[in-house]
Amino acid sequence: MAPRLSCPFAGLALAPHEAFATPLGEVPVDRDAVARLAGEGMAVIDAASQARAHAIEVELPFLQMLFGDVPVMPIVLGRVPDAQLAEALSALWDEDTLPVISSELSHCQPCAHDARTAAAIERFDASAIGPGDACGLSALRGGLIVARDRGHAIARFHLRTSGDIAGARASVVGYGAWGIEAIGGASRT
Repeated sequence: MAPRLSCPFAGLALAPHEAFATPLGEVPVDRDAVARLAGEGMAVIDAASQARAHAIEVELPFLQMLFGDVPVMPIVLGRVPDAQLAEALSALWDEDTLPVISSELSHCQPCAHDARTAAAIERFDASAIGPGDACGLSALRGGLIVARDRGHAIARFHLRTSGDIAGARASVVGYGAWGIEAIGGASRT
């Protein structure tokens, strides 16, 4: 199964907005970070690509509850090499930045499929994660490359399928949650 692209374009797309509105209030966009990535040619500012992506509307309320009105910089991926995303993440990921990578895992696969993907994530083995293992394939692999290269540790919080909640097991979607931690540093999820 090939990864499903919610945004069929090449490269990385950034939000043109000043803020995102949620039921909990507005979340400011880090305009300096957007300008930096766009100015260095690592990404483009594209409202249409941002509008088609839906992960941000799920993630923002959680981030608001945890961090208040901290600025965010949503990056929507089109067709992009893992190394291009890793370069963009490296340019932004510092001790004050919390990267959040959002992706479903497999669709309509046995639970053992996601267990293999989870094991690859936990080994930082980006090359072992392929099409059909995660919808956000490049995001996941790019993030693992940066975390591995920086010597971070990883811990699994949960691995489940939609069938664990809905009960139906014939056609499920896999989900997992992991936290990244700098060795000797603070936990980064």
